Amino acid sequence: MLELGADPVADQGSGVPGEAARRLYLAVLAEGGRIPATGISAADSAARDELVRIGLLMENPLDDAYFAVSPRAVAERIGARLRSSATRLLLEAEELPTVLDGLARAYDSVRKPPVDPLAPVVLEGGERIRHRVAELVSECRHELLTAQPGPRQPETMTLARRQDLELVRRGASLRALYQPVVLGEPATVDYAVAIAEHGGEVRVLDEPFQRMIIIDRAVAVVPAADDHSRAAFLTDPAVLSFLLAVHERDWARADAVRWSAPKARTTTHSAPDRVGRLLAAGLTQRAVATRLGLGERTVAGHIARLRARYGAQTLFQLGWLMRGEGRDGE
Repeated sequence: MLELGADPVADQGSGVPGEAARRLYLAVLAEGGRIPATGISAADSAARDELVRIGLLMENPLDDAYFAVSPRAVAERIGARLRSSATRLLLEAEELPTVLDGLARAYDSVRKPPVDPLAPVVLEGGERIRHRVAELVSECRHELLTAQPGPRQPETMTLARRQDLELVRRGASLRALYQPVVLGEPATVDYAVAIAEHGGEVRVLDEPFQRMIIIDRAVAVVPAADDHSRAAFLTDPAVLSFLLAVHERDWARADAVRWSAPKARTTTHSAPDRVGRLLAAGLTQRAVATRLGLGERTVAGHIARLRARYGAQTLFQLGWLMRGEGRDGE
């Protein structure tokens, strides 16, 4: 257990850590950038709280641990706030990168890049994967794209909400893709509402799609095992270009959700409804599949459900029965 001692004299207003907090941060880096909550002594609780308040440490409730956040990311965030608050604080904001430079060098020293910078990096174990993803998200500056099929655990969404809100608040864009099953999950819905209120976008896609995370179009994270116990971190430009195209395709087919509207937790248009509208417009089944980028078998399944819903015997009859629907908001 770390015994560094508390420092009662710490700057609580500027974002510059006190001496005890700096020592604790360096001790966390010495542990590889992550430390269990039980590894921080009671004497260091004040320093831990100071680092969390500043943003140099982030709690991971899934693993009951804390991980170090890039000082450069912290310097940019706090610097923007200081520059906008008052002229008196402008000089202090400009000095933050220099003040945190020693911590940044220590942070960089524990991160060893692969020999081939384009070679995939495969990590094994949920804790290591979550820790590395959290590091990358904390350094994201421009755009975070995610595709998360299947249901989500409440603990996972608690961590995602904390990380992603920080990301959108500092000006990065976020586009998250889920499946309709999450509409019945309060934790995921609350996450989507919070993200949408700060300018992020969350859509649902009623189709199978692959799990992926793309950070600043520079790093992609995809599963490397069926049970998600291993993950590959990819930086090859050709691979990134392919994965970006896949995400853009799925995003274009996904449905928007009015997350902030009272009781409006449903999609604007479901996949069967989109199929029905195109049939009503006179398109053939094959043309509908081409237009929506779906397989003909998938379209046939949607048509079968629509025919049962409307009691239609033929495609012509189905199109006729649906001819007046879905025009508002097209």
